[in-house]
Formats: sequence, C-alpha cells, structure tokens
Amino acid sequence: MRKLLISVIAIVCISTGPLLGQYAEISKANYSLASRFSPAKIEKMVFSTSVDAHWLKLSERFWYSYETPNGKVFFIVDPVRKAKNQIFDNVKMAAELTRHTKDPYDALHLPIDRIKFVNDEKAIQFEVISTQEEEKNEEADTTKTEKEKSEKKKKPEKKKFYFQFNLSTRALTMLEDYEKPKDKPRWASISPDGETILFAKQHNFYWMDKENYQKALEDEEDSTIVEHQLTTDGEEYYSYGYGRGETNVDKEKNKDKRKPGYVIWSPDSKKIALTRSDSREVKDLWVINSIAEPRPTLETYKYHMPGEEESPQTELLVIDMTTKESLKVKAEEFKDQTISILSAPGLAKNRDDDYTPRVWLAKTADKLYFARTSRDLKRIDVCVANTTTGEVSIIIEERLNTYVETRPLGLVNNGQELIHWSERDGWAHFYLYDGNGKMKNQITSGPYHCERIIRIDEQNRTLFFTANARESNEDPYFLHLYRVNFDGSGLKLLNRGNCNHNVSMNDAHTYFVNNYSRVNTTPKSELRDNQGNVLMSLETADLSLLYEAGYKFPEPYKVKADDGLTDLYGVMYKPFDFDSTKKYPIIAYVYPGPQTEAVNKSFSVRMDRLDRQAQFGFIVITVGNRGGHPGRSKWYHNYGYGNLRDYGLADKKAAIEQLSDRFPFINIDKVGIFGHSGGGFMSTAALLVYPDFFKVAVSSSGNHENNVYNRWWSEKHHGVKEVVDDDGNITFEYDIKKNSEIAKNLKGHLLITTGDIDNNVHPAGTIRLANALIKANKRFDFFVFPGQRHGYGNMNEYFFWLRSDYFCEHLIGDSADNVEIIEMNREKELK
Repeated sequence: MRKLLISVIAIVCISTGPLLGQYAEISKANYSLASRFSPAKIEKMVFSTSVDAHWLKLSERFWYSYETPNGKVFFIVDPVRKAKNQIFDNVKMAAELTRHTKDPYDALHLPIDRIKFVNDEKAIQFEVISTQEEEKNEEADTTKTEKEKSEKKKKPEKKKFYFQFNLSTRALTMLEDYEKPKDKPRWASISPDGETILFAKQHNFYWMDKENYQKALEDEEDSTIVEHQLTTDGEEYYSYGYGRGETNVDKEKNKDKRKPGYVIWSPDSKKIALTRSDSREVKDLWVINSIAEPRPTLETYKYHMPGEEESPQTELLVIDMTTKESLKVKAEEFKDQTISILSAPGLAKNRDDDYTPRVWLAKTADKLYFARTSRDLKRIDVCVANTTTGEVSIIIEERLNTYVETRPLGLVNNGQELIHWSERDGWAHFYLYDGNGKMKNQITSGPYHCERIIRIDEQNRTLFFTANARESNEDPYFLHLYRVNFDGSGLKLLNRGNCNHNVSMNDAHTYFVNNYSRVNTTPKSELRDNQGNVLMSLETADLSLLYEAGYKFPEPYKVKADDGLTDLYGVMYKPFDFDSTKKYPIIAYVYPGPQTEAVNKSFSVRMDRLDRQAQFGFIVITVGNRGGHPGRSKWYHNYGYGNLRDYGLADKKAAIEQLSDRFPFINIDKVGIFGHSGGGFMSTAALLVYPDFFKVAVSSSGNHENNVYNRWWSEKHHGVKEVVDDDGNITFEYDIKKNSEIAKNLKGHLLITTGDIDNNVHPAGTIRLANALIKANKRFDFFVFPGQRHGYGNMNEYFFWLRSDYFCEHLIGDSADNVEIIEMNREKELK
C-alpha cells in the first residue's frame, strides 16, 4: 500500500511539475553561456536591424545599405514607381575594384564608404580604402623648416581610391585626379552661403573668408591665413568659445588654437545669434587623471551645484556680419534664467552634405525666436526678438507648479502662425497660435502623449507628428506617426501595428520609411505614403545566427504600481537555458528617470545589461515607476517632484513581489538590483530604504549626493524654491535626501564604482557615500576605473565581468576565482 502511494505521488510530480516549495535553487553560475553573447560576438551575429534612409535632393527617391550574414547590399528606392533596386551588383563591383586597385575584394567584403549622389543623381561617387600605405609629401612644402616638417610628419596612412559609378550605363570609373573635399574641422561654423567661416580663439570670435578657409583645410598652421577678429571682450569663463574637458596641459597647448564658436546663422548669412554665459563667479570643480603621461593632469571646470548662489548668467547676442556690430537682446526677465535659441528643423535631403549650417527658426534675418526659462523651471516664455533693436515680445507663456517642458516650435509661413507643444492640460499636445501669440485652437487633445513634430504641410494645413498611448491594447510607450489638420480635424494613424515605430519622412512629406519591432519580435522596415498606405516591404532583420547561438526573446509584462492603480510596464529576461523546475534569483536593472525608465520597447542587440546578464542564472527585469518617464501623463512624469531619492523604490519592490507571486521560478529571497548614473543612485537607495528586501546592489557612477550633482538635473526634477523677501531680493532654497544619510541601514552586499575623471557625476558623490559607510562601520566594496569618465569606455567589458562576479557570488554562491578573466582573454583578436 505504501509503495503504491509513493508511485501515485511520483506520477503527480511528473505530470504537474514540482510541488510548491520544491523548486531547486540555482547553485552554479553559467559563465560560458554569458560569454557566448559578448559585444564582440554579437557584432558577428546581428548586422542591420533598421533601414537608414538617405533621401535625395532632386527626386522622391532614397538610398540605403542593409547588411546580413550574406553581406552588405546597397539599394535605391523610388516610392513613386514603388521600385526597389540594387545600386550595383556586388560580384561585378568586387571584380572591377580589384582590377582598378590591385587589392583583392569579393562580394562579401566591399570597403565602399561615403556614397554621394552626383550628376543630377544619375551617378554615385564613393571611396575605397586600400591596403597600400602612403605618406604626405612634406618635403615639397618650402614654407616649413626641417624641424617643422619633422614635427608634423604623420604616420603612413592607407591610400584611398575614388570612383564614380553611372547608374544607367553601370560603368565604373576611377577618378585619377580627384581631390576629395576636406572634412569640416570641428572649430568651423560655416555660413549658409559658404562665404564666411566663424570660430573662436583666445576667448573671442574671429572669422575668415572662403579662400583662407581652404588654406586652413590644407594646413591649419599656414602663416599666410588671414583672420579677422570679431569681438574683443572675451575672457576665460566669459568666453565666446568652448573649452570644457581641457586639462592644465591641454589649456596651455591649445591656448592659441581655433575652437568651436557654437553660433546659429540667419538664413541669409548676414547675422549670427548666440548665448554667452558668464561663469566667472561659478565655483570650480576638479578631476585628476592619475594615469596621464608623463605625469598626472588636472582638469578644472566651472560646475554649478544645486542651491548655490553663484549661477551662470546668460545673455543673448546678435552680431551683424556686415557691420560687425554686436547687439545685446533685451531678454532679461527671471533671476538666473536660461536662454535657448530656437533653430530651424533639419532637412532630410541635406544629411549627406559636406556641411550643414545651423540656421535659426525664422526664415528672415529680422527676427529671432528664443525661449527663456526661470531657474525654478516653473515659467517658460517663448519670445521673438527684433534683431535690429533688441526689443523682445512674448508670444507664449507656460506656467506650472512643477517644472515646465517644451519641444521645438513649429513655424507656419514664417511666423504668421505657430504650432506649440504644451502639457498645460496634463497631457502633451499641440496648440495653434497666430503670429502675435493669440491661441486659435487646440490641435490635439485626449489622454495620450504627443512627442514631436515630424513635418508641417503649410499648403494643406496638415501636421505630421509622433505620439504614444493613444491606441488601445498596446504598450502605451509605443510611438506611432499621425497626421491631423491644423483645426484638429482629420486625425489619422499612419503606421498601425502593435509595435514601437521609428520613422524617417521626406521633406515633401509624401512618403516615410517605417522601422518597427517589439522586444520580442524581429525588426522590420517598410515604405508608406502620407496616407498610411503600405507601398512595399523593405527589409526584415536576419537573426538566424543569433538564434543558432541559443538566443530567445525576452518577455514583456504588466504589473501594478505600489498604489494598486497605476499600470507599470516591464520586460523579463531569462537565461536561454531556462529550466522551469528551478528557482532563480531576480535582479532589477533600474534607472529612475525622470527623463526615461530604461525599459526597452524595441528589439535591441545591446545585451550586456539585460539579456547577457541573465545568462549566469538570473531572472533580470526592467520596469517603469511613477515619476519615471515623460511619455505618459504630466501627473505620472512629475510624481517624484520634491522626493527625488525614494519616489521610485516602492514601485520597483511592488513589481518584483507581483512577479514572484505570478511566477514560482522567481526566488523572492534573493533579490539584486543594479544601475548606472541615476540608476546607480537608485540601486543603492533601494538597498538602504528596503534593506530586508534587496540583498545585493551594484551601483556605478551614481549621483548618491544630489547636492553635489549639477543644478540642471537636480533642481529641475526635485525642485528648488524661489524666495522673494520684502525688498524684492530673490534667493533660492534647496534641500534633498542623500544616500549617505541612511548608510547605517546597509545590511546586504554593496559594490559602488566610479570613473576617477567623471566630470558629469563627480566621483565625490561615490566617495562621500563610501565615507558614510565607513563611519557606520559597514562592509562594502568600492572600485575605481582609472582614466574613465561617466561611461567606462574601453573598460566596460571589464565592468560587466566585475558586476557579474559580484552577483554570482552573493546571489548564486558560485563565482569565478581565477585571477585572469579568461572569458575576456578569449575575446582578444589577433593584430
């Protein structure tokens, strides 16, 4: 009888799976599976995942390249004829290039670069990098001494060949005497007509004409170059140039060199506008690069921390390039305000130009549109300035009790009408104004979020824009393209489909390329017209090699926030060898926002933080939180206003608890959390606010002390109070909770990291946290990346294995103990 009972129980277990509480815990970390999906390997498995359209100037056509495991192919598409053709045959092209260059090529390995359409779009030009080396002939330059030639002599470069291919005759011609236009140097701001080149030097503006610019392109140190000084009152930290990121060594070396000026031109090239910041009273901050050669270097820069009185003071200037006279626009309104000049939207057809000038929004030189924002960010004025008198008119005012945000202004018929983006009714929508600032009507409305203007059809009075959260039964973050009439009628969805969509529309707003996917679908691309009709399918990404390696899509999910009402959306990443009979530790990858939630919506090959991290034997999740994303209601986005440390933590905890109830393979007793920057700050806060729930955290480059992080982010999202005394004097009050204040709560395992020359989130934030933990007699781990800024650059792969070791050791109980990271050594390529 007893034997029979045992048999029955066994049958039940086999047929229904493990009984409650009998899931075997993961005890072995799978390093080999994680190493199978390194960035170096992924690059050889997945190639193109979207169509990057290059729209042409003289027709409705566009070209693009698309790469799969079968090679890269170049296509040209004619939407009018609904035709897609290869620009050239790869096999024939490889043979022709081999004949011309004497370097062997085949159809899979064509080093074609920098395609440009020429001869009224009847031919293309491109370059090919040879295996041959060539040296610049300095000996022929009689203007330089032997010492100067020796100092300037460069290492040999790979020879480049230039070709032209006729699209009709299919003839390939090598351009023997072709002189490729020199790349625009970083310091040059070129006028729209190409006649004037502006730059900064020794803190002032200078300009040169086209002829002298050509000399500078050949040799920046040519002593015959004629420069003209435009301003004379520039000085360090009240400069017309830009020098951030320079060390004490760089400053001395570059003090007389040309630097970027960052101006914006009037369309007729007659005037420039700029914002000039006086930071002389702003306090200094420093980082030291200890591994610089031959000795450490010091970088000194101005850094305004939240609540500090010494704020940068911004002024708006217009300079007439004909008279060379400077005009200060009468833009003062708010204490410690910021000013941003509104620029014209870029044209799709210009993307392959040798240079694209920055042009202001108005189509004439007499007026300049700009926005000014109060320091507490509760007030924004959209203004227009008279560029002759400097007088300013307010067109649109935005006021809220939290921070106000804007998007680029849409101009209709050079300002006779304006299309303005606003969250004034709690959702982001578009509003139509006349040129004097009188609102004519609200264009869009309802409980959804309008993201940005794509194109404006002035003739048909139609707006094309992207938006999300309007379509039912979809993830509300999925973006779509819509069209609507200026009066709000005729709203139409143009790219239906339960996916996240990314569009590229031509300047004539007649066609657009639609790239779409979800985290759990293969990316696809198609061509549609401006009515939303599908004209042709373009591409489907080839993920075959990824599947062969064992890849499996992650799983989207929905849970409730800690209030039990608000829907939160996330993604779950499982090990590709997932076993439903086992119990896995769970790790949350977090970013608190408020500018994003770092929850993928489209398929991505960037796997290190998510897919790849799961392969050791973890369930890795991402999930939103109230206050975490601007793409929903204003209430949702501003939920954390005034509580920037703790606002998202309850939602992360609630999400993990719900997933644990839903999925018995999640081990709720082994919860890890990690994140970078704001995520580093949040992951440590989680360990300290909920020390009995979160057991392990890896926090990289975290702004743990937001009182020593920059004013712009912290004062905006947390809030700063403007105080006016009886005499009208204005001061600002700021206070925020810090991770160091609750360091005594630490119970779990904590690894904190930073780059030692991070000039964004200063290492001081991490070091102050370490100081508080030491004073609280806590054991923790601290790692510094030498010579690294906010991102860890070429040390990112090392950080992946460092982070993974930490989670494996403390959540699985098994980690690598070799001195060498053998998985990284295997990835080293032969040189």
